[in-house]
Amino acid sequence: MVPGMTEFWEPAVKVVSAGTGTSAPSDAIILFDGKNLSAWHGKDKGAAKWEVKDGAMTVTKGTGDITTNQEFGDFQLHIEWSSPAQVTGNSQGRGNSGVFLQDRYELQVLDSYDNRSYSNGQAGSIYKQSPPLVNVTRKPGEWNTYDVIYTAPRFTESGRLFSPARVTVLHNGVLVQNNFEIKGVTEYIGLPAYKAHGKGPLHLQDHGNPVRYRNIWIREL
Repeated sequence: MVPGMTEFWEPAVKVVSAGTGTSAPSDAIILFDGKNLSAWHGKDKGAAKWEVKDGAMTVTKGTGDITTNQEFGDFQLHIEWSSPAQVTGNSQGRGNSGVFLQDRYELQVLDSYDNRSYSNGQAGSIYKQSPPLVNVTRKPGEWNTYDVIYTAPRFTESGRLFSPARVTVLHNGVLVQNNFEIKGVTEYIGLPAYKAHGKGPLHLQDHGNPVRYRNIWIREL
């Protein structure tokens, strides 16, 4: 055997510009760049009604969740969020929102800085399923980042689960979900279960708190 027998040259690896800091790679889909909500709509298919100001979108209480126009399967996601600088409430009533992967599986957003709540409901949890490995939530009003690697579930032609969804999450650069096997659709009451589906959108939750979001981009994998 010679070295060349274990080398392959085709296909060539695609070249992507990585970006700097939190800026998006060159092959990313920009979902929010601080200017408008053109990539989003309301859950009722109407216009997204959250406020856009100073490069961020802010949950406007009572206007409802917002959802991306585009649907996704496997992806890499970058999203930044900030709980309100003025602290009101406690536990789940403080800086609460959520990032729903494929419109079904919630990555919790919560002001978990010096704010005790149930562990599988704090920031960085897969809500009601998996608590974060550590709590690295920044002070109220400061920006947090989530970097997410998500593998969508697979189903057989008959609709049976073939392989569950998996997710890895870095919160402020720290690993908080390590290839976690999602147990099914997020439920507030009851146990999660799967129902067959295809691609799905990203959606952000209006939980009544003025949580801000910025710099949202996604890469299809």
